[in-house]
Amino acid sequence: MPTAVSASLEQIATEIVRQAQKAGASDAEVTVREGDEFSVSVRMGEVETLKEAGSRGVGLRVLVASDNGYRTASTSTSDFTPEGIAHLVNGALALAKVSSEDPFAGLAEASEFGSLPDDLELFHEDVYELPTAERIAYARRAEAASLAVDTRITNSAGGSFDAGTGRKAFANSRGFSGEYRASSCSISCSPIATGSAGEMQRDYWYTYARSLNGLETPESVGETAARRTLRRLDGRRVKTQQVPIVFSPEVARGLIGAIFDAASGDAIYRGASFFTGMLGEQVAAESVTVVDDGTIVGGFGTSPFDGEGLPSRRTVLVENGVLKHYMLNTYTGRKLGMKSTGSASRGLAGNPGTGHGNLFLEAGSLTPDALLKDIPTGLYVTELIGQGVNMVTGDYSRGASGLWIENGELTFPVQEITIAGNLKEMFRNITAIGSDLVFRGSVASPTLRIDGMTIAGE
Repeated sequence: MPTAVSASLEQIATEIVRQAQKAGASDAEVTVREGDEFSVSVRMGEVETLKEAGSRGVGLRVLVASDNGYRTASTSTSDFTPEGIAHLVNGALALAKVSSEDPFAGLAEASEFGSLPDDLELFHEDVYELPTAERIAYARRAEAASLAVDTRITNSAGGSFDAGTGRKAFANSRGFSGEYRASSCSISCSPIATGSAGEMQRDYWYTYARSLNGLETPESVGETAARRTLRRLDGRRVKTQQVPIVFSPEVARGLIGAIFDAASGDAIYRGASFFTGMLGEQVAAESVTVVDDGTIVGGFGTSPFDGEGLPSRRTVLVENGVLKHYMLNTYTGRKLGMKSTGSASRGLAGNPGTGHGNLFLEAGSLTPDALLKDIPTGLYVTELIGQGVNMVTGDYSRGASGLWIENGELTFPVQEITIAGNLKEMFRNITAIGSDLVFRGSVASPTLRIDGMTIAGE
């Protein structure tokens, strides 16, 4: 095996595959990752935490043919010495011998593997160009800007600057190997304000980018965080009622994530999703089109290949309200008699899971202000609390806070309420979609309006 110093990660992965096959594996796949991260947080101008770290690891999954499919097992290590790799291989094969046979296990066909050929602009050198002192200054500048907005901003939960780079390689025994790099950086801030009755409120804002040049200024992050915090002060409860509910983009993306979860092959073949058996059926309003696209240049969920070595692609989950695809890896595809959608995800150890690339609800034509104008009375949700979502039945109940809508305008803050409905009905009752689609992560949504939900308050 080439030494860790002289070999690329792709070479290391390919060599471990070879060793696993030589030791008795019918098939094998290897993931190798390395990365560096930096993180600093400040509070009231003083550094609270400062971290700089590197990591490296390798994961191996072996498949041993049996009378009824394959026996599979996986192991991982951070020890790249020849002895460490030998232990990795031998351990995986020993575990495979005592695992159960699975007729659906196995790698994809060799013809299915591949990688996007173009530069996807996932890595930028400038992420680590800033000296440590300037990284700390970014965090301080964001916090200072938030504290300067209003005298009611009396404290801070901190400002932060984070940066990281990573490299991933993947290889398998069907002839695929690939490697790519990625980078990211972010600035965030969370000020604390005091209201007229002495109550305290906190909110946040952040900017996240692949390159340093893509970040918003620390000052704009701090000022936005302050405005978001101030609008929460002196919140009220409202009466229990049914009114239109408008979800801000930061909150709405959770609903789009729920569509992905409901369409995930793992949940579908287990019968643990309200989308089971709904392929080709109307599951949302006709205005709703949800896309998973792992090919967007510079996207936060972009990669040249998925967790199994299949090329990333664009898949429409829901088109004009109709469920078009389940999201599948090779295993769940076989379970359902379908093909993978290039949606495999994986850590270093374990079997592939199901993940998304850049998942988003396509934007509508209304500006957020225009979307609000048609609402005489309603709720604009800015925060959700709790995990009250049942993916089997679709029942949905979450603690919430936000801003009350009167005559198309945002008026006073609302807190200590619960919003409830059923996702099957909520998706069908999306009555307006904003034009403000912005990616601040791998899942994005514009502002959206849902009718027919219940607010539980006083």
